[in-house]
Amino acid sequence: MPDARLLLKATAIGKQFPGVRALHNVDLTLNQGEVLSLVGENGAGKSTMMKILAGVHTSDQGTIELDGKPVDIKSVREAQKHGIALIHQELNLSENLDIAANIFLGNEPQKFGIIDRKRIYEESAKYLKRVGLDFPTDTLVAELTIGHQQLVEISKALSVDARIIIMDEPTSSLSQKESENLFEVIRDLKSQGIAIIYISHRLGEVMELSDRVAVLRDGENVGELAGDDITHDGMVKLMVGRDLSQFYKRAAITPGEVVLELDRLRTPAHPKDEISFSVRGGEIVGIAGLVGAGRTELLQTIFGVTPAVGGTIKLDGKELLPSTSLEAIEAGVVLAPEDRKRHGLVLQMSFRENSSLARLRMDQKLGMIDFKSEIDLAEETIKKLNVKTPHTEQVVQYLSGGNQQKVVLGKWLAMNPRLLLLDEPTRGIDIGSKQEIYKLMEDMAARGVAVMFVSSEMEEVLGMADRALVMHEGAITGELSPEQLTEEAIMQLATGNKAAA
Repeated sequence: MPDARLLLKATAIGKQFPGVRALHNVDLTLNQGEVLSLVGENGAGKSTMMKILAGVHTSDQGTIELDGKPVDIKSVREAQKHGIALIHQELNLSENLDIAANIFLGNEPQKFGIIDRKRIYEESAKYLKRVGLDFPTDTLVAELTIGHQQLVEISKALSVDARIIIMDEPTSSLSQKESENLFEVIRDLKSQGIAIIYISHRLGEVMELSDRVAVLRDGENVGELAGDDITHDGMVKLMVGRDLSQFYKRAAITPGEVVLELDRLRTPAHPKDEISFSVRGGEIVGIAGLVGAGRTELLQTIFGVTPAVGGTIKLDGKELLPSTSLEAIEAGVVLAPEDRKRHGLVLQMSFRENSSLARLRMDQKLGMIDFKSEIDLAEETIKKLNVKTPHTEQVVQYLSGGNQQKVVLGKWLAMNPRLLLLDEPTRGIDIGSKQEIYKLMEDMAARGVAVMFVSSEMEEVLGMADRALVMHEGAITGELSPEQLTEEAIMQLATGNKAAA
């Protein structure tokens, strides 16, 4: 690796949004060929800081220097000209275009003044190979899963001749194998002298990859760790100032009667595979598996997003085969989706409006919305879920990821469901908010609700599940009791190796 030298220096950066002070006097330095991780709870200002460096936002105060010279970054294109590329936490792709077009969107190579499509497809294939995405480059992005779309985002960033690559939660939707492949890419980039700014709530990844760790809290610097000082406890102490060793200490709950029963259910995504299992009231059942195993599709079929093509679903002993989500909701089934911004929220609406969306038919007087009821519900959600928002009229797109997820959950909890389905409930959520969501899951189970959750985080399944169902290519390959729940057993079943598990 070339000798390290200072590439970037940000000094006293400040940023204010309506009703929110996102950053205050934040300093940051980055050396050539270095992996600098930026950690902190949701709302700490990590993503805002990165968007300022990448030209998505402009700072209200402070200076940025590259190679010792002041720069004024006012747009994404300017940032890219300076050699800065950002992989967004939330997907930023054009679903109506194919993979290759997305990778080179805005940077299309030309030949005789015409876009050189042949070169685009050839070059795109190289970047896809580097991130381990085995798809034809002319595949429409709309046909990809969120995990695969994330890999396209990473390929897009690699296609820019960048000296600094910012990765904001890049593994949030990736399988273990895909994540390991990404880590190899990062190490390769580092060996070439490229600097990486890495944002992740997965502290194990941070420990594995980082040369230095900078910690933000409430929009301010609170400390920095380097080398052997980068430990889980050290980061947690700076991030939240409290011991989180009790994360997965579960209270014992005796399961009640069967709430959900599937008998040879077949989903549209995997019509040849029959799925049978049951979940009791008070149980928290984890669904593990690799990206593309069919976990999300299973939840969507139970919730009526994609009606079943065969088999039966019973809720409290009564047959339920919802053809729409409305039918499922009326029966007491709710789903917090994987992609909260696309499917769980209306970003341009207020906290109050989003909180009451599921209850609109109930909270009406003479056909008119009962605004007092809406306000009461929003205030109750803020109190119960510890939502950090300046007021109930705050537009939800300005809330942090963790608080947005609480809005999604609060909306459904107000419906008093019998079956709570959670798809990646802590995706992109900070370590403190995770604990609060785990507590919510426990509280619902204690009230006799059946809880099912999909998670790509192994420690989450091991820590929260009373038992785990493991899926592979649309089928359930095994069920693991608490005594059987180990990382090795889950991975053996997730890769289709029933005998070894």
